[in-house]
Amino acid sequence: MFIAPYLSEQAQAACREEDIAYLDFQGNARLVVDTIFIERKVEGKPDPERRSLRTLFKPKSTRILRVLLNEPHRPWRVTELAEEAKVSLGLVSTIGTALREREWADQTEQGLRLVDPSGLLDEWARNYERPRGEEVRLYTHLHGKALVERLRDLATEQGRVALASFSAADWYAPFVRQSTSYFYADEKGLGTLQTILNLTAPAKGANIVVRVPDEDGVLETRGPSHRGSSRPARFRPISISWRAASAASKGQNI
Repeated sequence: MFIAPYLSEQAQAACREEDIAYLDFQGNARLVVDTIFIERKVEGKPDPERRSLRTLFKPKSTRILRVLLNEPHRPWRVTELAEEAKVSLGLVSTIGTALREREWADQTEQGLRLVDPSGLLDEWARNYERPRGEEVRLYTHLHGKALVERLRDLATEQGRVALASFSAADWYAPFVRQSTSYFYADEKGLGTLQTILNLTAPAKGANIVVRVPDEDGVLETRGPSHRGSSRPARFRPISISWRAASAASKGQNI
């Protein structure tokens, strides 16, 4: 039997796959002997685990997670990852250790590499907090195809703008219908949105919500098409389905 202070869902699944009995101090247990079958699952995690997860999903830390998730099969050297995410070497080492402890990543000769990106995404969704920043509520008379076509013009304008929440999910898979459109933007991007969409500030009935995040990592774009560089997004959909699903389950927008 394997005994530990706390076994995560991933660790419990690994024990089941290897047919190993387990027990943790939280009360999770599984024992199979001949005709005896005992299994117990306890909701929640120890306080230290929660604190550690909060650190893992802090704004600066998520810069690292976004880089890893954009190329989930690529191994990263510490210096490469720090440069790409624009964070310190120490933070990369801390987050790398946390990912390995939870079996979401491993350390190879080539560098740190995700081995369970889905598990990481699921946990991020459960612990998700939308970026802090100013929220601006505005109104546009545009809707439907007219709104979409006008948004495409953002690619040639100044500033950075990204679709968020259900608007981002709808861009990828148009199954959710919302009367309100959601965006992240920097100050220049907000000004561009106001111009292109002819936005006004109504007393009520806003149908455009723009969040200007304090930490702009959410507005950075990276990917295989421009490996080795980190350049700002002029306009792109972010916040893929798992974030929108997380928000919807909590009755909120992100």
